[in-house]
Amino acid sequence: MSASNEQIRPASWPAAARLLARWLDQHERIDALLDSLPANLNGAERARCQHLVLGVVRHYGRIESALAQLVAHPPRFSTRAILFIAGFELMEASDRPADEGRVAKIVHHAVEQTKALASPAEARLVNAVVRKLAPLLMSAPPPAATSDAATLAAFFSHPEWLVRTWLAQFGEAGTRALLEWNQQPAPVYARWRGEGTPPDFFVPSRWPAFFEVKSGHWGQVEPLLKSGQIYLQDPGTRLAVELLAPLAGETVLDICAAPGGKSLLIADTMKTGKVVALDLPGQRIERLKENLSRAGAVDVALVQADLLENIVPVLGENQQPESYSAVLLDVPCSNTGVMRHRVDVKWRLQPGDLKKHPRQQLALLHAAARLVAPGGRLVYSTCSVDAEENEQVVTAFFNSRAGSSFKRDGSVVSLPWQTGHDGAAAFLLRRT
Repeated sequence: MSASNEQIRPASWPAAARLLARWLDQHERIDALLDSLPANLNGAERARCQHLVLGVVRHYGRIESALAQLVAHPPRFSTRAILFIAGFELMEASDRPADEGRVAKIVHHAVEQTKALASPAEARLVNAVVRKLAPLLMSAPPPAATSDAATLAAFFSHPEWLVRTWLAQFGEAGTRALLEWNQQPAPVYARWRGEGTPPDFFVPSRWPAFFEVKSGHWGQVEPLLKSGQIYLQDPGTRLAVELLAPLAGETVLDICAAPGGKSLLIADTMKTGKVVALDLPGQRIERLKENLSRAGAVDVALVQADLLENIVPVLGENQQPESYSAVLLDVPCSNTGVMRHRVDVKWRLQPGDLKKHPRQQLALLHAAARLVAPGGRLVYSTCSVDAEENEQVVTAFFNSRAGSSFKRDGSVVSLPWQTGHDGAAAFLLRRT
C-alpha cells in the first residue's frame, strides 16, 4: 500500500466496507451505491473508496472462491465486506514490487477496521482468515491458454455460463482477451466540446475529440463538465452516430435517448437542425434534460413515452413529426460490451437475458422502422458484444415483412480487445 493510499485510508476504507456490505446484502446497483457516498469525503478519499468498491465487485468471484476454502459459514455482511476488501488489497499488492511488510499492514488494518465496524470477536476471525487468504490470492498463476470455462470463470471472476457463451462465439483467444479486458479499471474519457485547446492534462487519444482524463484533476474537470465544454463518454459511443451521419439542418429522432450522450453528439455533429429525444419517463429523464440543454444552436425536443405503445399519436400531441429522415435506436441490452465501466453487470445477468433482450430489441426495431420516412435511414445500436443482440436481431428484422422495405447499408462492431474502447455494435438500415 503506497503512502498516499495510507493517508486516505481512514475515511475511504470504512465507507467502502459499508457500501459493499449493502451490495452483498441487498444486491443494489453499484452506480446507485456510489451515488450515496457521504458528501464529507474529499476528492482523494472518494476516489479511493470508489476504487475499493469497484475492485471488489470486479474480482468478486475469485475472492469469494478463495474465502470459501477458508470459512465454512460466512460471517455477517459487515465482516464479509471487510474480508473482500482485504482480499482485493492483497491482489493489488501482488502486482507491486515485493514488500514483506505489505501483507502484515493489510492484515493489521483489516483487523482494526473490524473492531470498529463489527466486533473484537470477528476481528480475530478476520486476522486468521486474511493471513491464509494471502497465498491463495497473491501467488495463483493465470490459467493456461487452453483452460476450460470453469477455470477461466473462477480466475477472471465471470459467471461460468457467460464464459461458455463467449467461448462458443469468440473462441479461446478472443474470450481470454475479453475477460482480461473486463478485469482492468476503465479509463475516463472526455469528449471536448469547447472552443480553443483542451487543458494540458487531457491526454489525446486515437479518436478525434476524445481525450483520456488522468486521475488527480477532478477539481479542474468539474468546471469544464458543468459549463458543457466537455462530456464524459467512452469513444465507443461515437460509432452509432458516425454511422447515422446526421446532416446539418436535419430533424433526427433519437430513441431510448437517456442519458443523452448520443443526443448531444448528434447535435454537435449537425450544428443546426433539430433533435427529438424519446425515452420512457423515469429517473434518467432529468439527466437527459440537462444534457439536451447544452445542445447549442440545435433545436431540441423531449418526448416521454413508450415507443411500443402507439407512438405516432403521441408524437403528434407533442407537436413533433411522425416520420424522420434519420432515426437512431440505441436499444436496452445486456451491456456485455461495457463491463469495464459497469462492473456489476456480470453478476446481475442471467442466462435467459440473452434470449429475453433480443425479443424486446426486435419489437423496438419494428416500431422504430415505422417512423422512418421513405429514403430515410435507421441505425440500430447496442453496447453488447453478443451476436444474439446484434446480428441476429437485424437478420430477424430483414426476415420479416417489415424488413422488405429496408436494405442494409453498413455496420460496425467494436470488440473491445481489438478496438481499445468499449464494445458496441451499430447497423445502418435504409428505407427504400
